[in-house]
Amino acid sequence: MRDEIDSMDDSARLVAEVEQALVERSPLRIRGGDSKAFFGRPVSATEIDTRTHRGIVNYDPTELVITARAGTPIAELNAVLDGAGQMLPCEPPAFGADATVGGAVATGMSGPRRPWSGSVRDFVLGCRVITGHAKHLRFGGEVMKNVAGYDMSRLLAGSLGCLGLITEVSLKVLPKPRQHRSLTLDLSASEALRELSTWRKAALPLSGACYVDGRLHVRLEGGAGSVQSAIDRIGGADLDIGFWESLREHRLSFFDDPRPLWRLSLPNSSPLDPLPGAVLIDWAGAQRWLKSDAPVETIRQLAHAAGGHATCFTPSSNIEPFHPLEASLMRFHRLLKQQLDPHQVFNPGRMYADF
Repeated sequence: MRDEIDSMDDSARLVAEVEQALVERSPLRIRGGDSKAFFGRPVSATEIDTRTHRGIVNYDPTELVITARAGTPIAELNAVLDGAGQMLPCEPPAFGADATVGGAVATGMSGPRRPWSGSVRDFVLGCRVITGHAKHLRFGGEVMKNVAGYDMSRLLAGSLGCLGLITEVSLKVLPKPRQHRSLTLDLSASEALRELSTWRKAALPLSGACYVDGRLHVRLEGGAGSVQSAIDRIGGADLDIGFWESLREHRLSFFDDPRPLWRLSLPNSSPLDPLPGAVLIDWAGAQRWLKSDAPVETIRQLAHAAGGHATCFTPSSNIEPFHPLEASLMRFHRLLKQQLDPHQVFNPGRMYADF
């Protein structure tokens, strides 16, 4: 049995603080472990802390669903799943020991397995959220369904707390693969992308593919036979399985470069046009990390021309972190914000200056 301090429903306090903020017309900055506070625009507002609202609410491994309160450390959730031989396949990065479940969902970041398993949004089944009207509502559940005209549970994933305060989330989980093996191969970047395209068409059991420092690193997961067959086909040398955690948590030496860090989200078939800086290719080509001090306009123009967008992960007063939205899309963002948080209580300006 967990100690009370490790499992506590503190939702009444959170609702009361939102009610008070509405009365005073005082905006709130939602915080959990603050491990991803660097991401997005800074928010100047009264802090509302979710960390005391924590604990696993429900978990039956046979149902492949876990429900946890927002302030639950993501490390605790992963440990519980690991004990049952299961995992959250989207591998959300923690960027620190204090990262929480609510923060993982609100930021919507996924790890190396994302192209083959899905994003954080794909594993959110239901949630509880405090809206900008100080109503504590439940959306979805422990099955896939839409409620009240919005698939609110998925809308909240990646919303950076701008639409409401997540208090609880139900996540789909999966059994850990029976076999895994990681390999590294000495290839050029163009050769690596060609091979990855071939292996994708051959349905090899890939669950990670990263190109950095002149080498392609791949992770294979699945049944023993399929993994061994892929090893025989791919070849290469063994790679420490810890590489993927280091990649996910930005602990590789590539990330030590002092220049700003950019994430370019592109079609995985995008050509290898030169980028102005050091590049790490992840997600088999669909995610490209760039260390560069090139002008913002240059980087975003290159990303746009390739059919994608660029996000800056390094806080700066001179760089808007998120790619500007087209006017029509921004209009829908504003309409959604107006419906859910009409008084702009939650994290005002975290994503865009007027959102």
